[in-house]
Amino acid sequence: MSRFLFTVLPSNDFGLLTRSLPIAAELTGRGHEVFFCHPARGPQMLIRDGGFKNRLPADPAYCFPHNSIFRLIGGRKTLRNIKMVASFVRGFMKFRGTELWNVEDFHALFLGNADFIRTQVAALTEIIESTRPDAVVDFWNPCSYIAAKFLKKPFITVIQSHQHPKSPGFIFWKEPPSGIPTAVPLINEILSEYGLPKIKSTGDLFVGDLTMVVGMPELDPIEDTTGVTYIGAVLWQNPETRIPEWVADLKTDKPVVWIYPGALRYPGNNRQGEILLRAAIQSLAGEDVQVVISTGHHDIPRSWLPLPPNFRFEPFVPGITIAKRSDLMIHHGGYGSCQTGLYVGTPAVIVPTYSERESNARRIVAQGAGEVVLPTYESSRKKMMIDVAELKAKIHKVLSGPSYKENARRISAKLKEYGGAPKAAHLIEEVVKNRRSAYNR
Repeated sequence: MSRFLFTVLPSNDFGLLTRSLPIAAELTGRGHEVFFCHPARGPQMLIRDGGFKNRLPADPAYCFPHNSIFRLIGGRKTLRNIKMVASFVRGFMKFRGTELWNVEDFHALFLGNADFIRTQVAALTEIIESTRPDAVVDFWNPCSYIAAKFLKKPFITVIQSHQHPKSPGFIFWKEPPSGIPTAVPLINEILSEYGLPKIKSTGDLFVGDLTMVVGMPELDPIEDTTGVTYIGAVLWQNPETRIPEWVADLKTDKPVVWIYPGALRYPGNNRQGEILLRAAIQSLAGEDVQVVISTGHHDIPRSWLPLPPNFRFEPFVPGITIAKRSDLMIHHGGYGSCQTGLYVGTPAVIVPTYSERESNARRIVAQGAGEVVLPTYESSRKKMMIDVAELKAKIHKVLSGPSYKENARRISAKLKEYGGAPKAAHLIEEVVKNRRSAYNR
């Protein structure tokens, strides 16, 4: 039996958890032990419901930014902690409505505070030392690379193609400008403190002893695939999840539309999820369709209630089940949402809320499995706006066009050929097996 620590970008949404939990379950089913270390409430609930342990360090700053400032600093209102909070909130403020060209651009926003990086690395180092894993399996947490390499643990990554240093980037349809910001100098400074080699790109932080890429080359291209293995769709639904009775009560003579806006709010008063949801409600109110809204355990504003009669709100729904039952998904372009629809063969209308999600949406549109409605922004780029008339027209177009469903099913069949979670678990086992063999020589 082996022990594995799964590290995940500490965001309060489900995309990366729906990718990591199936692999964790597969490894557990093969007799191994898996630990997580996620600080956010929603993901912690999924981890717990999946039967896994979630380890947190002693330092409450690791739970940043998911607690209030006062809980974050545990009563220690130090200048260091306040600067960390301010830096992260500034990143979210810039992030809202900003064109992000690649992972360099993305990490320049959120890895610009040295104290934050050091705190995260120290926390992860503590967790690795306490859980004593045979390998660290990472899902987009750049600080995990530093902690794992410092402790000389095998480092395995499961990434989207965008994260790879050979990726064409998020905005692949435009020529990138010169002078894209980068966090590389700051990260190299911290790497040197740990006696580790410098990196050339923040994408290097996601290249492991084994690098697995979710999806498939047509949807997730990398210019040079040397050293990477595609594993297709990896999605999570707890096998013990009870399917709600109301799912069976959905009428078969009316289309079912599932709306998933992601987190309704993010730090920095970012309400893009709310704006998306409001536009979708306006587009479908009174239409001859059945609408299901889920928000990943987030509450919708009480002022919006009651919802139109053809709507049903559930804070959380079993994603694969409801996607399979739906005729159309409306979502924010998050990778997990895109893969859920494609895996079950359900087309989508996507309202991407930033560049990486627009990239996902454009790839799906190119494959004929959905449509995209691009948000617009005020001159200050602080408020996102959605054309409700365009959204309504695209919804009707996809629901009435059989080719969208046919193309989604075609992609579904191809995705399943790459092996998914079972293949990933096998490859992870091989890394540990080969390392043990090398030690025993």
